[in-house]
Amino acid sequence: MSSSSAPATLAGERNNLAGLLRTMRLRQWIKSVIVYAALVFDGKLFVPELFLKTTIMFVAFCLLASSVYIINDLVDMEKDRQHPRKRNRPLASGQLQPAVAVGAAGGLAFLSIAAAFWLSPWAGVILLVYLAQNLAYSFWLKNIVIIDVMVLALGFLLRVLAGVVVVEVQNFSPWLYVCVTLLALFLGFGKRRHELVLLEEEAANHRSSLSEYNLSLLDQIIGMVVTATLVAYTFYSFDATTALAHSKMLLTVPFVFYMLARYLYLVHVKHLGGAPDELLLEDRPLLINSILWAISVVVLIYVW
Repeated sequence: MSSSSAPATLAGERNNLAGLLRTMRLRQWIKSVIVYAALVFDGKLFVPELFLKTTIMFVAFCLLASSVYIINDLVDMEKDRQHPRKRNRPLASGQLQPAVAVGAAGGLAFLSIAAAFWLSPWAGVILLVYLAQNLAYSFWLKNIVIIDVMVLALGFLLRVLAGVVVVEVQNFSPWLYVCVTLLALFLGFGKRRHELVLLEEEAANHRSSLSEYNLSLLDQIIGMVVTATLVAYTFYSFDATTALAHSKMLLTVPFVFYMLARYLYLVHVKHLGGAPDELLLEDRPLLINSILWAISVVVLIYVW
């Protein structure tokens, strides 16, 4: 290798690494925090061994989710080039080489699933189901109206189940499964609404299922799901099997109401919602409310 080609090679490797990190969507790892739900609501947050196991499960889900993001971007490379925002993604823009992306996706998937099986056979099975679900989504299910969002919601439910398996819960209410699924549906349909508004006539070219949606339908679905989410959480908050806090959890309902109302405001007034995970980090009222909710839950279960 000549002296002149060495810097170019090094620059290319750095470019691929930067592109790979962007494609891994590190900011979206926040979605996997929900793995800790079982640990918290089962009253075991301060048990070191279980906290470590849950953290390993969290990391495994983060790595597998990044593998899925890479695969999805590989599949959608051409369509992303037609999207005003997604055209800047590393694969669509040419910053990241497809061969590097394929290798990284395979390595991350193997590492994460191996770690899950080391923790628990059932945890490994859950991660395999998550991977299979997302592969089906990337190649087929994302083009089927309504089913596309339901599949994404299943991913959140699997995260909760993984935490339940690792902790071997004793006081975990089934209502929380309902709440998590409904909340994921709410965020998913909000994202579809944002895509429809942003892309307008070009929406179907980016995602074929968008041709089957319209704003009226999405607004009705979102209204139905957000109402069901609040009702489900209220039932959950006074369910006697809910961790150790019992009906005191009703005090957290206002935080959930504000979160849902604030998100609706961002979707309908500010025309946001395309990246729910980024909204949580970037919208200060939403972030503060989420932190206050988390603190109140811990206080009610472990202190009061």
